[in-house]
Amino acid sequence: MPFKKLHADIQEKLSDLDITLATPFQTKAIPVIKSGANVFCSGPTDIGKTTTLILTILHKLKCTAVGNAPRAIVLVKNKEKATELYDLFLKYTKHNSLRVYLSHEELHIDLQKSEIFEGLDILISTPVTLNKLLLANGLSVSQLKIFSVDDAGFLTENAAYTALLSITRGIKKCQFVLYSEKLDPKLKRFENSFMEYSKKISV
Repeated sequence: MPFKKLHADIQEKLSDLDITLATPFQTKAIPVIKSGANVFCSGPTDIGKTTTLILTILHKLKCTAVGNAPRAIVLVKNKEKATELYDLFLKYTKHNSLRVYLSHEELHIDLQKSEIFEGLDILISTPVTLNKLLLANGLSVSQLKIFSVDDAGFLTENAAYTALLSITRGIKKCQFVLYSEKLDPKLKRFENSFMEYSKKISV
C-alpha cells in the first residue's frame, strides 16, 4: 500500500483522520510522484487527487520546516481555491513544524513580501500573484523541490498559461506535478518547456 511507505508523521495523521485505504488513483500515482519524476495526473473528481498532492508534498519535505525559502509551491486558480487548499493543508500540518503560506491577489504585494521573508515551507498562490512576487524579487525559488498545480484546467486560460511559463523560466531544478480532470492538449505543451520526460497517470 502506498500509504505505508509515506513519512511516519503522515501515516499517523491518516490514522487520526480514519483514512486507511488508498484510492486506485493514489495507488498508481503516489509511487510515481515519490520517484521524483515530472507527472501529469488526470482523472475525474473525488478520486483523491488533492489529497495525493498534499501527501506527496509533505513526504517530499519530510514533514519538517527547513530554512526560510519555500521548498514547495502549489498553484491554484483563484483566492477561493487557495483558501480551500490552505485549510486542507492545515489539517495535515497541525502537529508538525511545516509552515504554509496563503498568497492571492487581494493581499498587497508588499505585505506578502514581508510575510514571506519571515520564512515558509509551502506556498499556495495564484499564477498572476506568484508571477508578481517573483518579478518584485519577493520570493526565492532557490530551495524549491516540488511545484504542484491543483485542478490545472485553468491553465488553458491565456493569462494563467502565460504567467506559468514566466514563473517556470526562473526555476532551475524542481519536480513538477500537474493534476487535472483531463489532459488538455494545451497542458501537454508544457512537456516542451518545464515538464520534460514527464510521466502520465490517469484513471
